[in-house]
Amino acid sequence: MSGQETAGHSQGAETREFSAEVGRLLDLVVHSLYSEREIFLRELVANAADATDRRRFEALTDGALVLPEDAKIRINPDKDARLLTITDDGTGMSRDELVNNLGTIARSGTRAFGEKLADAKPEDKPSLIGQFGVGFYAAFMVADRVEVVSRRAGTDEAWKWTSDGKGAYRLEPASRDKPGTDIVLHVKDDADEFLDSWRLESVIRKWADHISWPVTILKPDGEESAANTGKAIWLRPKNEVTEDELKEFYRHVSHNFDDPWATLQWKAEGTIEFSALLFVPGSRPFDWAGEQSRDSKVRLHVRRMFISDDAMLLPSWLRFVTGVVDTEDLPLNVSREMLQATPVLARIRKAVTTRVLNELKKRSADDAEGFEKFWENFGSVVKEGVWEDAEYRTDLAGIARFRSSAAEGWTTLAEYISRMKPEQEAIYYLTGDNADILAKSSQLEGFRARGLEVLLLSDPVDSFWPDRLTSFEEKKLRSITQGQEDLEKFAVTDETSLGDAADLSGLLPALKEVLGDEVSDIRATERLVSSPAALAASAAGPDLQLQKLLRRSGQDVPDVAPLLELNPRHPLVKEMVSRAASGESVKALCGLILDIARIQDGEPLKDPAGFSQKLTDLLTTKG
Repeated sequence: MSGQETAGHSQGAETREFSAEVGRLLDLVVHSLYSEREIFLRELVANAADATDRRRFEALTDGALVLPEDAKIRINPDKDARLLTITDDGTGMSRDELVNNLGTIARSGTRAFGEKLADAKPEDKPSLIGQFGVGFYAAFMVADRVEVVSRRAGTDEAWKWTSDGKGAYRLEPASRDKPGTDIVLHVKDDADEFLDSWRLESVIRKWADHISWPVTILKPDGEESAANTGKAIWLRPKNEVTEDELKEFYRHVSHNFDDPWATLQWKAEGTIEFSALLFVPGSRPFDWAGEQSRDSKVRLHVRRMFISDDAMLLPSWLRFVTGVVDTEDLPLNVSREMLQATPVLARIRKAVTTRVLNELKKRSADDAEGFEKFWENFGSVVKEGVWEDAEYRTDLAGIARFRSSAAEGWTTLAEYISRMKPEQEAIYYLTGDNADILAKSSQLEGFRARGLEVLLLSDPVDSFWPDRLTSFEEKKLRSITQGQEDLEKFAVTDETSLGDAADLSGLLPALKEVLGDEVSDIRATERLVSSPAALAASAAGPDLQLQKLLRRSGQDVPDVAPLLELNPRHPLVKEMVSRAASGESVKALCGLILDIARIQDGEPLKDPAGFSQKLTDLLTTKG
């Protein structure tokens, strides 16, 4: 729809009416397509930079269009007049181009735009919005009237476009000394912040710091101040960038004060093209332990213009990586929030993720000591990928490091497998809150006595990812607390004498009667050597450590009673067997042995005073 011309204006002036639905559409643009009001300045500066780039390109074949030597983008806030002016030396627009470029909504039809936007698939919305060209209209978020004065390079004619964004726009002849465009915003009463030069400068530094054209802001003292550095370090050849420049840029984008552990800079060419400069921090950020967001904050740029740090360019398990990805394969359009769904961005995500993972794999193989320092900082995050990312699960498990009951320092799953007994079928692990405490756990006794290595997993995520990995190099992963392990086929390898096992058949009924619902079952175990008892997860419930974690996080976990496993060779258990056989009461000892198992498992006692009394009675009785 081209709009209706209203006659009666002299000297070529005319008014074109928007369609009746323009108010509704502008409301959509202003309130639905942007999450931050300051984005209007990014849109206008991006347009100015594009116009300047176009003039520079056209000048290659037409010398009359050559740019002035001091070509730049100028921002002039005028508090007294409540005006904000953005000026460029670009290619400018003719009368028809003003109609086509700034009257896009009117020309294309508001109803058609709204319908197509509502019906479009998520991946099609960014290009659709770009085709309708509504980015310019973000100016109405902060202005109640917008004027555009433009002169096309190579002509002497200038035109003025004016609109309040409600029902129509006006076109009339104007004058401008040089080619280019002036955009004048009549700033709303609630947008005073955008008349302060310092606020404008902060917006430019955030959104457009690295565009190639200088951006200046007129200060109250009449001096022009540079608002951007104009240095896209990620686009420069690697051999032209110094270590100091890389460190400075790393600290700028990450807000960290350390040196990066790894720097990745490359240019991808082919079906998709982009440049990337990414950093892996050398230490954990100060507030890392209290972080709430799991989102990646790698910055997405399109043709050097900052678009978003919420494009999720890396999966959450690489969220510690910082830096910039810049592409020309995406449009500079209004809906930055919708970029995540585009197929192009999906391909960029995959390429960037693969590149970072390959770097981690390389360093894992080539620099074990250096990689272990990285793992201490971010290993718990990387292991989240083993749980949630099926595509990269095996690769991540291959570089993962673990503490072990049989090896000093860190070990890998492959190294564990290389030390396994010939007849061993599973990779054994134990989860808990602290690796040092796990190393002393009674759960390890039977495995140690038989020379079986156990991985000691002490990060919260360790209670989850083994359920998804299930096996590595055809060896199953098995928690040693998940029920009775078959240890009988493994001979005892240390000097520990296990002694004779007592027959528990006469004791178990009495134990079950006393303990009742506090345990799901009671049985003898080969897992213990020096401890009388231990808790194990019921076959009907999750691992004990997982149950603890879920309860701590406030989740409603079914109350599944644990198994109580008894060491039939322990003196205390033998004493209970003897008393039960002679008809003596074992009630006090039943409660005591369950409390001992709880303490060893890190569980709080339900009745500390009762435990103290039972222990006192036992010591007194035995003299």
